[in-house]
Amino acid sequence: MAAHTTEEPFPFHGLLPKKETGAASYLTRFPEHDGRGVLIAILDTGVDPGAPGMQVTTDGKPKIVDIIDTTGSGDVNMTTEVEPKDEIINGLSGRVLKIPPSWVNPSGKFRIGVKNGYEFFPKALKERIQKERKEKLWDPAHRAALAEVCRRTEEFDLLHPTPSQAEKLQKEELQCQSELLASLEKKYSDPGPVFDCVLWHDGITWRAVVDTSECGELSKCKVLTSYREAQEYASLGNAEMLNYSINIYDDGNTMCIVTSGGAHGTHVASIAAGYFPEEPERNGVAPGAQILALKIGDTRLSTMETGTGLIRAMIEVINHKCDLVNYSYGEATHWPNCGRICEVITEAVQKHNVIFVSSAGNNGPCLSTVGCPGGTTNSVIGVGAYVTPDMMVAEYSLREKLPPNQYTWSSRGPSTDGALGVSISAPGGAIASVPNWTLRGTQLMNGTSMSSPNACGGIALILSGLKQNGIPPSVPAVRRALENTALKVEDIEVFAQGHGIIQVDRALDYLIQHASLATSHLGFSVTVGSQRGIYLRDPTQILTPSDHGVGIEPIFPENTGNSERISLQLHLALTCSPTWVQCPSHLELMNQCRHFNVRIDPLGLREGVHYTEVWGYDTAAPACGPLFRVPITVIIPSKVPDGRNPELCFKDIHFRPGQIKRHFITVPPGASWAEITLTSHSGDVSSKFVLHAVHLVKQRAYRANEFYKFSSLLERGSLTEAFPVLSGKIVELCIARWWASLGDVTVDYSISFHGLHTSPSPLHVHASEGVTSFEVSSPLRYEEVSPAITLKSWVQPLRPLSSKIKPLGMRDVLPNNRQLYEIILTYSFHQPKSGEVTPSCPMLCELLYESEFDSQLWMLFDQNKRLLGSGDAYPHQYSLKLEKGDYTVRLQVRHEQSSELERLKDLPFVVSHRLSTTLSLDVYESHRAALMAKKKANSGTLSPGTSQHFFVTSLPDDKIPKGTSPGCYLSGSLVCPKSEFGKKADVVPVVYHLIPAPNKSKNGAKEKDKDGEKEKDVKDEFAEAMRDMKIQWMTKVDSSSIYNELKESYPDYLPLHVQRLHQLDSEKERLKRLSDVVSAADCVISQIDQTALAVYLSMKTDPRPDAASIKSDMEKQKSSLLDALCRKGCALADQLLLPAGAQDGGAVATEESQPEDVGESVASSSGDGLHGVAKALTDTFWEVQKWAELTDSKVLMFSYKHALVKEMHGRALKFASKMMEEKPSKENMKNCIQLMRHLKWNHCAIFSENWLPVMYPVDFTPF
Repeated sequence: MAAHTTEEPFPFHGLLPKKETGAASYLTRFPEHDGRGVLIAILDTGVDPGAPGMQVTTDGKPKIVDIIDTTGSGDVNMTTEVEPKDEIINGLSGRVLKIPPSWVNPSGKFRIGVKNGYEFFPKALKERIQKERKEKLWDPAHRAALAEVCRRTEEFDLLHPTPSQAEKLQKEELQCQSELLASLEKKYSDPGPVFDCVLWHDGITWRAVVDTSECGELSKCKVLTSYREAQEYASLGNAEMLNYSINIYDDGNTMCIVTSGGAHGTHVASIAAGYFPEEPERNGVAPGAQILALKIGDTRLSTMETGTGLIRAMIEVINHKCDLVNYSYGEATHWPNCGRICEVITEAVQKHNVIFVSSAGNNGPCLSTVGCPGGTTNSVIGVGAYVTPDMMVAEYSLREKLPPNQYTWSSRGPSTDGALGVSISAPGGAIASVPNWTLRGTQLMNGTSMSSPNACGGIALILSGLKQNGIPPSVPAVRRALENTALKVEDIEVFAQGHGIIQVDRALDYLIQHASLATSHLGFSVTVGSQRGIYLRDPTQILTPSDHGVGIEPIFPENTGNSERISLQLHLALTCSPTWVQCPSHLELMNQCRHFNVRIDPLGLREGVHYTEVWGYDTAAPACGPLFRVPITVIIPSKVPDGRNPELCFKDIHFRPGQIKRHFITVPPGASWAEITLTSHSGDVSSKFVLHAVHLVKQRAYRANEFYKFSSLLERGSLTEAFPVLSGKIVELCIARWWASLGDVTVDYSISFHGLHTSPSPLHVHASEGVTSFEVSSPLRYEEVSPAITLKSWVQPLRPLSSKIKPLGMRDVLPNNRQLYEIILTYSFHQPKSGEVTPSCPMLCELLYESEFDSQLWMLFDQNKRLLGSGDAYPHQYSLKLEKGDYTVRLQVRHEQSSELERLKDLPFVVSHRLSTTLSLDVYESHRAALMAKKKANSGTLSPGTSQHFFVTSLPDDKIPKGTSPGCYLSGSLVCPKSEFGKKADVVPVVYHLIPAPNKSKNGAKEKDKDGEKEKDVKDEFAEAMRDMKIQWMTKVDSSSIYNELKESYPDYLPLHVQRLHQLDSEKERLKRLSDVVSAADCVISQIDQTALAVYLSMKTDPRPDAASIKSDMEKQKSSLLDALCRKGCALADQLLLPAGAQDGGAVATEESQPEDVGESVASSSGDGLHGVAKALTDTFWEVQKWAELTDSKVLMFSYKHALVKEMHGRALKFASKMMEEKPSKENMKNCIQLMRHLKWNHCAIFSENWLPVMYPVDFTPF
């Protein structure tokens, strides 16, 4: 075992590797070529301007020239304009904002907005702040309030051992307070900080303040301008440590609060260009470079990139004339090198000479797993991730150094269209700066996200050297230099490392040496039909030799003169060493696409993967290396031996750390899943393995048919995993030893194939058919079957209620004034009960980089316009839990052509509702059994080559989820294998199509009664109809004339008196006529025989033939009685609560009557008259309780007002909270807050006040 001493120097060079790429030696040679004069755009989660190393460059310039959030997630609507009175304005949060007299505002007008902090806080920060706020702001105050209530309850019990009726109410008040505190604790939910925003123009520029004091003291807050003007930023507070800057758009209508959405972007920027004058060993690769920080990770989507963010970012890249872009993001794509986003990137590269560097992806070790755009887009330099021995010691603290290697997870090429995919590699890990809000200075991160900025920083050094040598850099020249000088590492395959590890010093020497060549700034387009290389992977492609036409076309820099184009005449030599490739020896190239033929003869090649390239050299300058390369990949698959048990076995296979065994297998016809078993022979080493399998299917991303498992194999242990396969296709299976798993191991492994073929697949079950059949066959071996169908969700299709197309703002204008447009589609749906939903737009989902539309984004709102969630291209990531209610979805789609958006005005949208309990369809072995619902199917065994039919019956109507309708369908799966491995891997999608619900039978008894009634005289019918119509119109007419007229003719007609009560109780001048309301209520009460009603309600059964009509009549009477009592009680309470002469307002249920004023109001009202009112109120209170609970929804308002009169604020809050649950509204919530203040529960009031602007925004959140 190696001995270590404390005298060994710390391997600082391993923390942020620069030695292996030649960057360290380059800076020793050229200390002033350290990135000076180079502007790097960091497209990421945003960069923290306060993070270590992000302040200045080596030559004293600001490190970050601008910080821009291109996603819209930080936008604040500032269209509300106000003028202060006495230097005071009311913020949209509800707070009073004090304007400092020192602010210069010639117009005197301010724009205001409001933003909830949690909308732009990074997820990790939000979780930390939620925990801290509960511990500091809620828990101590809540514990004190609870203890106080307990103490008062104990004292009350001691003083009142036998309480009177009035004292029982007082005890109930204390119990209510205790229960409410417990309920508030249980329902605790932190809205987070809510910030008022104030914006004004000082005559020179826009200035803004975010009220970080959260109390309206704007003098304590920092005044900012747009970051680009003076590089100003501020912090939200000492707890958060979240630095923010601002930008102003749309003539002051929009203010954007820019923060970092995660630590990723700052870490990336620090690798590329961090500068530490006091600690140079911590410097990034290009400390002299400047940064344009572009936040493309949308905080609303957990920092997922969006088309909106990316295209806006590329507009900024072009406008700022950036030299370089680093993009450490990417996704799997269904088809490479196309789509609106990739087009805009390519335009920036080819027309504006921007070098675009991107991560290749972290989805290896299988081939063709490069992400988009890094590994799939022609104009992008894709970077793989490499790990060095020094990194292993310094970053990962491995106890021994291993040879350099590619990380196991680094994505591999080739792209599905034949391009190599990975251009170069660079160190893929670093300990570098992270944002202040993480409460740490540095952090270890690894991924191609880290290798990309390492390479990007290296390229910045090269560009800095070129500029200082007077050589104008060009994208083709730099890329060719990087690829032709990269260092090939032995034992790392070309698909992983690309052309090799970037070598900064060699690349600069190459560019200086060959700068004078006519070809130095030329690019070359390589096409093989519609592909970018030759990739033979399908079994039919390798049966015979094949010819491929290769097109080579020179690409000139933008603005190249026509004479230069005419004079181009290149005499090219073509070379390719392997004997299985034949190509011409020479090609004459001018300004056009020239073609030549390449012949591939795969016959005789061993099993596995074979790669080579056709190189094109300029015969006039062969020393500068190939001008272009034609990549050729051929895969020769293994065949599984024929037999009853198809499997491949491998014995005593030796694995060292990071070693990969790659198998390409032609899946036996009929196989639907495979099982892989690993067994370790090593008794002293446990090891980590990655099992990775990929099928490539045309027009489908690799992830659509991918299996990935990270597994631990114990000493002499074994493990088995199963994964789905596609019959007759080639599957690649990688068994990869994890790169950092120490020690050598020897294992046996076997791959066995199994298959059950289900037809049809997917299975569509139409409820109207009653019985649906499917067939299961076993093509390969004996298989146990036990078919089971489960339905897990119901899917609701929606059509837009409205659509609107309009041009976007100045942020959305491409070069040459190409305006972008948006269409906003609005949908609505009802959630029948609480549950999980997944909204999506089927036509656009699963498409991001490859989409022909710029972007898509949906937002889901409740009835009060509160934003509940957002989503874009990948719906499975954005499921939401919703309560019962009505919801609105707004979908934005963007494109350069408004005519393309016009086609989407009726675009369908779907909401998938997850079932609270899964439904099962019954499966039978015969049609007869299914028809009669007899014996269900049991498990059985299918012999090789045999099949069996099964039959499925429809769901019973009572099992159909509530809320469904024709057009909706249920989705789920059919699993046929009985084995546990087969159940996981062989899953058939099932769609259950719904039909209209059965018609409900009409009430025959009622019809009979109607028939049995004697026909009324037409005149009587007319008179009654006129009476009922007049009664309906009473509430719409202010006068009493209709009531007085009808009262004479129908003095005992109950609906007339009920309507009169409603008329008086809903008048604008109600508060002046409270005594009339009481009289009207008494009139209604007198019309009802309460004794007869009570007798009827006490009956258990009613044997009378007209029981149904009697029941209906009695229920109406009870409802009218209860309504009259409550309205009377409310009117009596209002007489006691409101001061004499009160004119307006909806009594105590509205904002105008504050609970704080209750004590004064009651106290100031004295005299015999009010004493009588108080007695009548008490009588009504007990009378109401004879007929209903105080928490009944019809009684709540009266219960609430009665409690206010009695100054029992705990009981009042209980009833107000119940009203809030049943009918959420801003006014009801304000009442609850006022009562909390009266109870001195200020912590509850503060949290609730912060919820107000969140739950009841003025308008929909902008896109």
